[in-house]
Amino acid sequence: MPRVKRGFKARRRHNRILKLAKGYRGSHSRLFRSAKEAVEKALCYAFRDRRAKKRAFRRLWIIRINAAARLHGLTYSRFVNGLDKAGILLDRRVLAELAIHDPSAFGAVVQVARTAL
Repeated sequence: MPRVKRGFKARRRHNRILKLAKGYRGSHSRLFRSAKEAVEKALCYAFRDRRAKKRAFRRLWIIRINAAARLHGLTYSRFVNGLDKAGILLDRRVLAELAIHDPSAFGAVVQVARTAL
């Protein structure tokens, strides 16, 4: 069987990993073996946290909606129940944006939810 020298392929593979590790501290951006470990771990974290970000933002929106609803004398759960009964199909992201940037519009939505209860 003929001997195969892998210089080009190995160098290309190493450079791909080192390019992903650019900006890492110390040997994690310079040495292939430690860079490979760091990149694999970083990609795992990225995969996990793309899903965790959705949960974190939903929690933040709920906290903001609850605070704004309480200013109008309703709890979050009663407010969402009133929206459901009124047939209003605004999601939590939009409600949180309304609560922060347009409190008067949010107050109108709260009134509609309160009358539906």
